[in-house]
Amino acid sequence: MKYIIFILFTVMTNAAAQLMLKQGMMSLGPISFEGANPLLKLLQIVFSPWVFLGLCTFVISMASHLYVLSKVELSFAYPFLSLAYVAVAIFAYFIFREDLNAWRVAGIAFICVGTVLIAQSGRDLGGRGHDEETASLSSDKIHSGIVR
Repeated sequence: MKYIIFILFTVMTNAAAQLMLKQGMMSLGPISFEGANPLLKLLQIVFSPWVFLGLCTFVISMASHLYVLSKVELSFAYPFLSLAYVAVAIFAYFIFREDLNAWRVAGIAFICVGTVLIAQSGRDLGGRGHDEETASLSSDKIHSGIVR
């Protein structure tokens, strides 16, 4: 549980990247490759300010996620990324005036409940982190003479 701040940072940068990409695509308007060089059009999209900032934010999010994966179990860390759906839906409602109907709210509630359950499962590790668990397993193999 001590890496939860890094996990939530990953979630929030992931959500922020999505919002920036949406803003970028809205500022570009409808995309058409008709009568245009596809490579030049793609470069125009990628290097538009909001899209480029969103892509850079994704890189930061991925770097944070890689750090998290080096510290905790994948089956614990990965489900937290679903909270990005929650953040995006809420911020999109306020920023872009997107619909937030009862079905979406119910889905958000289910995601939150599931994430809380997964977070509780992290406490079952008895405070042992991924590094300590791996070291313990390696140590056990060495002591039992099963070195591969």
